[in-house]
Amino acid sequence: MSSRIVLLHFLFLFLLLHLIDSLDTLGPNDTLKDGDVLISQGSTYSLGFFSPSNSSSRYLGIWYYGQPEQTVVWVANRENSVNDTSGVFAFDHSGNLVIHANNGSVPIWSTNVSSMTSNNSTIAQLLDSGNLVLYHDLSEVVIWQSFDYPTDTFLPSMKLGRDWRTGVNWFLTSWKSEDDPAPGSCSYRFEATGFPQLFLYKDRAPYWRPGPIIEKQQGILAKMANDFIYNVTVVNNATEVSLMYAVINASVLSRYVVHESGLVKHFMWHTEEQRWTEFNYHPKELCDYYSKCGPNGICGANNADQFDCTCLPGFEPQSPGDWYLRDGTGGCKRRQEASMCQSGEGFVKVKRLKLPDTSTAHVDMSLSLKECEQECLRDCNCTAYSSANETMGEYGCLKWYGDLEDTREFSDLGQDLYVRVDAIDLARYRKRSTLVKKARVATISVSALVLLLLGTLVYCFMSKRKRDGRGRNHLASVTTSSTHFNELPGLKDLNRDGRPKTDLSFFDFGTVAAATSNFSSVNELGQGGFGSVYKGAMNNGTEIAVKRLSKYSGQGIEEFKNEVRLIAKLQHRNLVKILGCCIKEDEKLLIYEYLPNKSLDSFLFDETKRSLLDWGKRFEIAYGVARGLMYLHQDSTLRIIHRDLKASNILLDDTLNPKISDFGLARICGGDQIEGKTKRVIGTYGYMAPEYAMQGRFSIKSDVYSYGVLLLEIITGQRNSGHYPMNTFCNLIGHVWELWKEGQCMDIVDKSMDKAYSEKMVSRCIQIGLLCMQRYASDRPTMSTVVFMLGNTDVVLPSPKQPAFIEESDYNRDFQSASNRTCSVNGVTVTVVEAR
Repeated sequence: MSSRIVLLHFLFLFLLLHLIDSLDTLGPNDTLKDGDVLISQGSTYSLGFFSPSNSSSRYLGIWYYGQPEQTVVWVANRENSVNDTSGVFAFDHSGNLVIHANNGSVPIWSTNVSSMTSNNSTIAQLLDSGNLVLYHDLSEVVIWQSFDYPTDTFLPSMKLGRDWRTGVNWFLTSWKSEDDPAPGSCSYRFEATGFPQLFLYKDRAPYWRPGPIIEKQQGILAKMANDFIYNVTVVNNATEVSLMYAVINASVLSRYVVHESGLVKHFMWHTEEQRWTEFNYHPKELCDYYSKCGPNGICGANNADQFDCTCLPGFEPQSPGDWYLRDGTGGCKRRQEASMCQSGEGFVKVKRLKLPDTSTAHVDMSLSLKECEQECLRDCNCTAYSSANETMGEYGCLKWYGDLEDTREFSDLGQDLYVRVDAIDLARYRKRSTLVKKARVATISVSALVLLLLGTLVYCFMSKRKRDGRGRNHLASVTTSSTHFNELPGLKDLNRDGRPKTDLSFFDFGTVAAATSNFSSVNELGQGGFGSVYKGAMNNGTEIAVKRLSKYSGQGIEEFKNEVRLIAKLQHRNLVKILGCCIKEDEKLLIYEYLPNKSLDSFLFDETKRSLLDWGKRFEIAYGVARGLMYLHQDSTLRIIHRDLKASNILLDDTLNPKISDFGLARICGGDQIEGKTKRVIGTYGYMAPEYAMQGRFSIKSDVYSYGVLLLEIITGQRNSGHYPMNTFCNLIGHVWELWKEGQCMDIVDKSMDKAYSEKMVSRCIQIGLLCMQRYASDRPTMSTVVFMLGNTDVVLPSPKQPAFIEESDYNRDFQSASNRTCSVNGVTVTVVEAR
C-alpha cells in the first residue's frame, strides 16, 4: 500500500512539473484557445487573444504579464482580426503556427515557413525577452521568431536593421489607431543605401532622422536614451546592418513605441507606482523634423521654440520670401556666380553638426581624412566630406554629392562637416578665421591692459578727484563714460561696476575721433535730423558707422537716450546692430555696424543705381523690412513703434539685405498696448499717418502706413513727395490710387526693371501698399498680416479704401488746421509741436 502512495506521489510531481514547464511552451499537439494564455518562464510576458480598447475584434498578441493595464508589444494577425471568441492558435500539419477562426480550414494568419515538413518536431516558446520562437524540439535552432516581424514596439535584445543573408528587414510600424493594430502611417527603420541610418517616416515621407550610425555621440539610441541605462550594439558588415540595445539592470522594463501621431516614445516601468512613465520622445524640437531648413540649410542649435535657419557656407536662400515667413523648407542654393570646378575652390569646416542625410553619400573606410579631402576636391561633383568613423581616428571617408539635406547644429555634440565653397567664399572665411584668432589674442592683451588702467584710474580718482581727458584704447575709458552716461535723466540704474545696465560697449571719444579722421567731411556718410553719420575704421580693421548727435539740437538728448535703450535690446536680422556708444561732455555718439551699401534711398532714387535693384531684390527688401517691423510690433520682448520708417532709414548690407535703423523716435508700448498719444509729433513729411500727423496718436498702424508708402516707393522708384502734373493727384499716393482705380497701375512701375517681373505679383504688392495706407487706422492690416499677404499669393486680398493724403494739398491743409505745426520736406525728419 505504501509503495502505491509513493508511486502516486511521484506521478503527481511529474505532472505538476510538466504543467509548470508547459506554461511558456506550445507543443505539436497543443492548442491555445481564446481565453488561454502562455506565460514566459519569468512571468514577464503573456501570449493570448485580446481586444484593443473600444473594440470587439480579437487578435493574438504578446503583452506584459501581471500589470494593471494591458500593454501589448506584438500582434500576429494585425491585419486580419477574429470577429468573435472562436480563435484557435496551434500547429498545422506542416509544423507552422497558424490562427483559425470558426473552425475554418483556411488560416487567417501563419508563420509561413516554407522549409517545414512535419509538425511532430516543432515547438513554440514564449521567452522572457518577449520573443515568441519556433524551433525543433531536439535542437536550439530557431526556425521562426516574432522578433523578426516586429509591430510598433522595440524591446531590449530586439534588432532594427537588415539581415543581408536572409533578406529579413527589422522595422517598426505604428498602429492605425489605439483601437486598430493594423499597420498605420508611421514607420521606423534602417535605410542602408549610401551609408546606414535610421529614419522615422510619416505618410511615407521622412519625418525624423536621428543620424547615421557613425554618430553615436548624438544619434541613434544615444539621443533616445541614457548611457547608464543601456548598452547599445551597432553592427555594419557584409552580413547585416543592425542596431540593438540591452538594459544594464535586468529588473528595468523598457520599451520604445512608434506612435500613430508621428512620435517615437520611450517608456519605462515605474515599479512603486505600478505604471508606465514616458521617459523621452522624438521628434521634440523644431530642428528634429526632417529637413526643417531644406536642402543646404542648417537648423540652429538653440531653437526649441522658434525658427532659426541659416545656409551652409557658399549658399543663399532659395526663396527669401518664404525664408522671412519662417518657412525654411525651400532651403538654400549655390550663389549663381559661384565657380566650383578647378577654380581655386576649397572647404569650410562647420562644427557640431548632425551630418546630412547619407542616403546618397559614398563611404571609403580605407581613406584618411586628408585623403578624403583630396578625393573630394578632385571630384567637381563632390559637395562635402566628413569622417566616416571618428572612433577609428583619422581613417574613414564620407563624401556627399548634390544637395545636403537635414543638417542641424548642436551646442555641444555633433561632428565636423567640410563644405565645398568657391574661391571668393574661401578667402572670406579664411579672413574671418584669422580675425577671430587675432581677436582672441587681442582680447587677452586688452584685458590685462584694462586691469592695469583701471587700477591706475582708481588711484588717480582717489588722489586727484579729476578725470583724465586724454584718449585711451578702445573700451578702456570706463569711469569717464559711466560718469557722463549716468548724468542722463532716465538712465541712472547702474550695475556693481558703476556702469549703466545695458549690453552696450563704451567707446573712448579719442578712439572714435581717430577712427573717423576727426569726423572729417570726407568720411561723412549722410546727415539726419539730429546730426551726421560718419564712416570709421578701428585699429583692428573693423569698419564702423558713427552717428554724431548735433550739439545744438534741443531734441538730441532725449532721442539719444531712447535709441540707446531700445536698440541695445533688439536682435533681428533686419534690424541694424549697434556696437556701442560714447559720451563726453556735449558729445553724444552711437557706434553701429558699417553697412557698405548705405541706405535704400541712395539706390531707389538714383538714376544709375536703381537699375541694380531688380524685382527679386526689391521684393526681398520689402519682405525684410516687413519682417523687421513685425518683430518690433509683436515678436520682440518690447512692443516698439518706430515712428520714422522711411527709405533713408533702411540700410543695406553687402548683399543688399535690408536693416531698419534710426530708433531715435521709437516708442516702447508696455504689455498689449499698441498705441499712444503725444503733443510732440515727430516724423517725416510724406510718411506720417493722418491720425499721428493731425492728432498726435501713434500706433503700430501708423508704422503700417509708413510701410505702405515705402512699399510704393520700392515698386515705383519715386519719392512720395514727387509731383505728377499730368494727374489731379499731386503726390505718389494719389497718383497710384488713381491708376489703381482705372486698372492701369502697371504704368507706375519703375521702368528701370524693364518689365522683368510678374505683373500679377507687382499688382498684388501695390494693392498691399494701398491697404496699408487707408485713411482710418482700424482698416489697415497689422504687419503680421502684411507679411502673410506678401508670402501667400493664393490668399485673396480685400479691396483697399481710399488712402489718406492722396493730394499734397490735403497734407498741407491738415497740418495747417492743427495748432502751430511746422514741417519741412525732401525726406528730412521734422518736429511738430502743438501749442498749449
